[in-house]
Amino acid sequence: MNTSNPNENGKKFSPVFIFSSIIIFAIVLIGVFIPKQFGGFTSMITAWITNTLGWYYLILTTVIVFFCIFLIFSPIGKLKLGRPNDKPEFNTVSWFAMLFSAGMGIGLVFYGAAEPLAHFASPPNADPKSTQAFTESLRSTFFHWGFHAWAVYGVVALALAYAQFRKGEPGLLSKTLRPILGDRVDGPIGTFIDVLAVFATVVGVAVSLGMGALQIAGGLHYLFGVPNNIVTQSIIIVVVTILFIMSAWSGLSKGIQYLSNLNIGLGTVLLLAALFIGPTILILNMLTSSTGSLLNSFLFNSFDAAATNPQKREWMASWTLYYWGWWLSWSPFVGVFIARVSKGRSIREFISGVLLVPVIVSFIWFSVFGVLGIETAKKHKEIYDMSVETQLFGVFHHLPMGMVLSIIALLLIASFFITSADSATFVLGMQTTFGSQNPSSFVKVTWGVAQSLIAFVLLLSGGGDGEAGLTALQNAAIISALPFSFVVILMMVSFYKDANKERKFLGLTLTPNKHRLKEYVENSRNDYEEELISKRKALRDTER
Repeated sequence: MNTSNPNENGKKFSPVFIFSSIIIFAIVLIGVFIPKQFGGFTSMITAWITNTLGWYYLILTTVIVFFCIFLIFSPIGKLKLGRPNDKPEFNTVSWFAMLFSAGMGIGLVFYGAAEPLAHFASPPNADPKSTQAFTESLRSTFFHWGFHAWAVYGVVALALAYAQFRKGEPGLLSKTLRPILGDRVDGPIGTFIDVLAVFATVVGVAVSLGMGALQIAGGLHYLFGVPNNIVTQSIIIVVVTILFIMSAWSGLSKGIQYLSNLNIGLGTVLLLAALFIGPTILILNMLTSSTGSLLNSFLFNSFDAAATNPQKREWMASWTLYYWGWWLSWSPFVGVFIARVSKGRSIREFISGVLLVPVIVSFIWFSVFGVLGIETAKKHKEIYDMSVETQLFGVFHHLPMGMVLSIIALLLIASFFITSADSATFVLGMQTTFGSQNPSSFVKVTWGVAQSLIAFVLLLSGGGDGEAGLTALQNAAIISALPFSFVVILMMVSFYKDANKERKFLGLTLTPNKHRLKEYVENSRNDYEEELISKRKALRDTER
């Protein structure tokens, strides 16, 4: 199926590239010349969002979770992202590796021990450092890194993949809204939507890159005494930027697939080492108990806005709402990338894979490093007072082969850093070159530099201090998510309208007509699909 846009060869730069570049680099200049005022302004906006619209973030992300669950069991799940006889481009193991590396990456290492430790010391619903707080710490972490995150990623990726591989649209977020906005997606409205997506992507990835720079600098300081300041963080960003731009030149299937598989290898080594060095039986028991606690309280926690509990509302602003904002701001980037590597899979297979496999791995990861961190901190209480970016290294310091584990962790952070940024440069390039599957090197380099500069500006607004820098990153995630959240709502409505129309056309039900389903699978319904492609081609010829 041809998903290219002829316009991409007729113009050097798209309006999306021009407008989004101006906005991003204007923000960079403001952040460089007045960093304190910039930080104060973002803090003020964040406070307004969390105090006024926290309920909105909670409802939206939870609705997305149940929408994805509905699709798994709906007849729509039988549809394929592509022609019915298309085969997946990547094998299942590599597909899972790319999903996981792009979707979570640095955050897993950054918060692996730190978040459970924080919730254990200051839980929202239990006495600090109590037995109940132990389970609560993992339950809260599972909640933040579980179904909501991957449902948000999944619904954006699904709408994109369906429009691109089944309907012949370019790989632009705006084109997913054609079923409800019509041909207006080809004009200024579409450009505005794509600019919002690019802005959210750059900020969302910059948050991850900033965290990576913080933790690498923190690890180097803890292990080797290297100063942990804005200069060190900036040098790390520059070095890694050069590396991921070099990786981006090698192409998607080479660079990103290789790095994703490397991430899985390093992550598996670190995970297994920590599992068997640590209290293995306790880890497995806590994994089981905390998963049960999460499922038991899932609905309540999903909708709990802490309306009459100011203390918990403040905790939610620092954790739950920050994460929901981060997942929403990352969703254009992760969504485009997941869509790109998921052609040929059924909607049911796609949603099940995206929603379940990374979530299960996340639960295992946080159980291992969370329990290990808490048990180590009980014996070495100075770990509680360490900064977030150095706590993992503090935990490793008290373990056998601690230096080896710390070096593996640093390599994993750097690899995740490169993978996320590499993937993002490709996605941003595609989104700003009319949906081209092969954006020019200049465009990719431009976005590689832009997202690194935003990460630098956010850290600069924190003065190079780890805690202040992390707060600035959290603020950016929450703010950038708000405008794009409205686009996500439209994408869900648009996808369902179009997919349900096709479901009716094909006669798919929970118990479908076997003859018609066989015809669908074997003959690909070519007349129907080629008619759609013909319409899209005619539209593009008119535009040209």
